[in-house]
Amino acid sequence: MADTSNQYNDQIEKCRALFINKMHDYGSAWRILRLPSLTDQIFIKAQRIRGLQKNAEQKIEEDEASEFIGIVNYSIMALIQLDKGIVEQPDFSLEEATQLYDEEVFKTKQLMMDKNHDYGEAWRDMRVSSLTDLILQKLLRVKQIENNSGKTLVSEGIDANYQDMINYAVFALIHLEERQEKKEERRKKKE
Repeated sequence: MADTSNQYNDQIEKCRALFINKMHDYGSAWRILRLPSLTDQIFIKAQRIRGLQKNAEQKIEEDEASEFIGIVNYSIMALIQLDKGIVEQPDFSLEEATQLYDEEVFKTKQLMMDKNHDYGEAWRDMRVSSLTDLILQKLLRVKQIENNSGKTLVSEGIDANYQDMINYAVFALIHLEERQEKKEERRKKKE
């Protein structure tokens, strides 16, 4: 599992770097977004990934990895919004936002490590398309919870669903990187 921890950290570092760069460009404008808006942004990303997986042709040159990174970052923003609330004006400095980002990643990674222990790294045998479907399922659950004003009878809350989406997206990013590395190895062997 040490390998999983390191691979997880590598993928999160890519997500974090993009988050920081966007904070430089836009500040914390995302702080005005209500949870349903963040959920919808994640939904758009997941639908885009599913489209890339299903369609033989694509009209916009983007890859799955960039969309999974978006899912990670929007989900972390949602967790921060759940904790800190929504504001009318951007209010976080880069340092504050990055610290909160890191705190959410720490909690979410710990959840992943605990589940990974209990499930025996089952995600390693899953397809990226299945991880995409699980993210979409979680999104539909979150939308239903939001429509119920956040109330659930027996289910986990919105925060656990966002954490699961982060972890599924990171698993997908690990799979995609491993796939790319294998492709490179085969290409080098042919040369």
